[in-house]
Amino acid sequence: MNYQDYARFAYSNCFTKHDQTLANRPRTITSDHFSYGYTNFGFAPYGDIWRTLRRISILEAFSSSSLQKNAFIRNEEVSYLCSSIFRSSLDSRSVDLKYHFNSFTAHVMLRLVSGSRGVEERSPEAEQRFLDDFKSRFYSSMSINVCDYFPVLRWIGYKGIEKRVVEMQRMRDEYLQRLVDNVRMKKHDSTGSVVEKFLRLQETEPEFYSDDVIKGFVALMFNAGTDTSPMAMEWAMSALLNHPDKLEKLREELRSNVKGIIQESDLTSLPYLRCVINETLRLYPSGPLLLPHCSSKRFNLGNYEIPENTTLFVNVWAVHRDGELWEDAEVFKPERFEGFVGDRDGYRFLPFGVGRRVCPAAGFGMRTVALAVGALVQCFEWEKVDKGDIDMRPAFSVAMAKAEPLVALPKPWPDMIPILSQL
Repeated sequence: MNYQDYARFAYSNCFTKHDQTLANRPRTITSDHFSYGYTNFGFAPYGDIWRTLRRISILEAFSSSSLQKNAFIRNEEVSYLCSSIFRSSLDSRSVDLKYHFNSFTAHVMLRLVSGSRGVEERSPEAEQRFLDDFKSRFYSSMSINVCDYFPVLRWIGYKGIEKRVVEMQRMRDEYLQRLVDNVRMKKHDSTGSVVEKFLRLQETEPEFYSDDVIKGFVALMFNAGTDTSPMAMEWAMSALLNHPDKLEKLREELRSNVKGIIQESDLTSLPYLRCVINETLRLYPSGPLLLPHCSSKRFNLGNYEIPENTTLFVNVWAVHRDGELWEDAEVFKPERFEGFVGDRDGYRFLPFGVGRRVCPAAGFGMRTVALAVGALVQCFEWEKVDKGDIDMRPAFSVAMAKAEPLVALPKPWPDMIPILSQL
């Protein structure tokens, strides 16, 4: 059996034949404390509660109709992003794109969830304070604790790890409860936010849609959305700066198809932009091992017997870079995705996960990342701060961030200056 056949075999058996058996998540220190009693659908075991929460999340936040209704949020925030970078460019300053992408995504998620930006004062100092506070609560949960694999360590000197998790959850819960209460008090001023929709459900089924269920869903959106999307934006811009021919090809597509600053409605007429994002996700998946799956019962995989409570990781990084599955696998070549439709390609391209636990926010993530990258390429000419290629080394983490944050020099295109000046 060659590698391609083996990959097909593993995929079809684990995520088709035994998909339901592997639809659980392993229990960890973080999930014990962050999941609100495993009522958060990201951590909840596969079953009726998980199915209900996932269905509601898709209907109220990530369905096509919901994405269309809240597109104005992403359009407005990408204008804020371009305006902020434009002001920096007037002083010929380099910009930390990691910071700007984090800020952009945090505001998008907060507005989607609560209807509020979190900070209205448009000053660098206010933005920095907001982002520091937000990151301190929601950017540090994607981690591996050694105690999850050696539970005895929880009782012989590693209790400090659990204490930090408990303290983090206390800080999060205070923040999330204030957020829910604020939306509850302002429910007569409808914003169509996710929390508002859950509070309406709470009025009809208060026992099921408790505040803890709402807070768990919001925490999941913050954790999953505000960490991964900025990484993809930063990797995409880094790859484009290292490949000026691809950057120019994308710029020409934007010039030919977009008038004014790019809007989400323009994305359907920008196929090469989608190719760039897909190729970025192939080479630099935000979750290189995805989130782990866990078997709910014993099953057979080929000639092997897999015990109950076995943790399964999918090495997406290796699959996406395998030379037997991809031609020129290590090369940044967006053209390979021309004509590709969707967010997965069987067992070869799995940036948003696989099986019943596949990410329900794939469409939201693609739109958000594509909009930000498209806007920056459309509005600015970019130069590297130093000669040579951008450092593309990843940091060692569950989520694959760049080891060195991307800093670059923006120069607004002459035909965009009148538009940027009005933002």
